[in-house]
Amino acid sequence: MQDIIREQLLDSSNTLKATMDQADTIAAMAKTLIASYKSGNKILSFGNGGSACDAQNFADELVGRYERNRPGLPALSLTVNTSDLTSIANDFGYEEVFARQLRAHAKPGDIAIAISTSGNSANVLKAAEAAKELGLVVFGFSGESGGKLKALCDECLCVQSKVVGRIQEVHITVIQILCGLIEEALFPDAPKAH
Repeated sequence: MQDIIREQLLDSSNTLKATMDQADTIAAMAKTLIASYKSGNKILSFGNGGSACDAQNFADELVGRYERNRPGLPALSLTVNTSDLTSIANDFGYEEVFARQLRAHAKPGDIAIAISTSGNSANVLKAAEAAKELGLVVFGFSGESGGKLKALCDECLCVQSKVVGRIQEVHITVIQILCGLIEEALFPDAPKAH
C-alpha cells in the first residue's frame, strides 16, 4: 500500500511540475480576470462532477474570500441551483444546463470558466459556444490536448496527464493561484484573514 501511495504522490508532484510550462497561460488568465473585475464584470463557472466542485470553489473563493478580508467579488457557479439544473435538463436536455443559464445571467465582458477534464463534455462545449456568442471571454480548464473545448477558448489550461485525479489536482491548484493573484491586484492593502 505504501508503494502505491508514494507512486501516486510522485505522479501528482510531476504533473504539477509539468504545469509550470503553462505559467504564461495562467498569467494571461489572471491579467484578464483582474481587468474584467476592474471593469465591473463577473465570472460564471461550470463543469460536471469533480469539475462542478472546482467551479463552485472558484466562485466561493471570489464571493467569500481567499486569503484577505475584502469585499466580495461577483462570481456565479452554474452548478449549484438544482431547480435550474433539473428544470433545464428536463425541458431542454442536459446539454443545455449551462448554456441556458449563461444566456440568462451573462453580459459581454463577463468571463466564462469552462471546466472539463476531457475537454469534450457536451454541456460544457454548448456553454462555451453560447459564451462566445454572448461576447464573453472563455477560459478552459482541461487535460492533455484540451479536447474540443480548446478551440472555443481564449485561454486553455491543458494538464499533461491522462489521469482524471491528476488533472483535477492541477485545476484546483491553478484556481487557488488565480484567486490569490486577483486578491493581491485588487486589494493589496486588505488584511490577511489568517
